[in-house]
Amino acid sequence: MRTFLSILVLCASALAFSVCASGQEAPKLKLGDPIPSVAVKDQDGALVNLAEESKSGYMLVFFYPRALTRGCTAQACSLRDAYEELKAKGVKVFGASTDAPEKQKEFITVNNLPYRLLADTDKKVIEAFGVPLMNLGNDSAASRQAYLFKDGKLVWMDPKASTTKQAEDVLNTIANLAQTAQ
Repeated sequence: MRTFLSILVLCASALAFSVCASGQEAPKLKLGDPIPSVAVKDQDGALVNLAEESKSGYMLVFFYPRALTRGCTAQACSLRDAYEELKAKGVKVFGASTDAPEKQKEFITVNNLPYRLLADTDKKVIEAFGVPLMNLGNDSAASRQAYLFKDGKLVWMDPKASTTKQAEDVLNTIANLAQTAQ
C-alpha cells in the first residue's frame, strides 16, 4: 500500500511539473468573468485602465511575445487590416507584450497600427489575465492569446491565438454572438 501511495504522489508531482513547465496552464479568466482591474502604460506612456476602457461595447486584448517579430507582426497586421470593420462593430483593440513603450511605439510606426499597445514590462496585465509565460533565453514573454470582452465581461478567449487570422476569428465570434442573442 505504501509503495502504491509513493508512486501515486510521484505521478501527481510529475504531472503538475509537466503542466507548469509546458506553459499550458488553464486560463485564469473564465467566460463571464469581469475584465481584471489593472492599469498599464501604453506606447506613449499614457496610463490605460482596462476596466474603465471596457465598460461599454466590445474590447479585444491580445497578447503577443515580442514586437517586430514575424508572427507578432502578422497577428498585429491582421487586426490592422480589419480595424475599420472591427471599429464599426464597436471593438476597441489593445495589444499587450512585455516590450518597453519605445519598442511598442516603433512597432506601431513601422506597421501603421491604428490601435494602442500596452507596455506590460512588469507583467501586471499578463498575471491578471493568467497568460502563460514563454521562456525566451534570459527573459520571459507572454504567450500568444486573445480575450474579447463585451460591457466588461469576458465573452470569448483564444488561448492559442492565430497570427494571420486573428481579426477573422474575432469578427466571426462577434457575428456568432449577435446571432445567438436573436
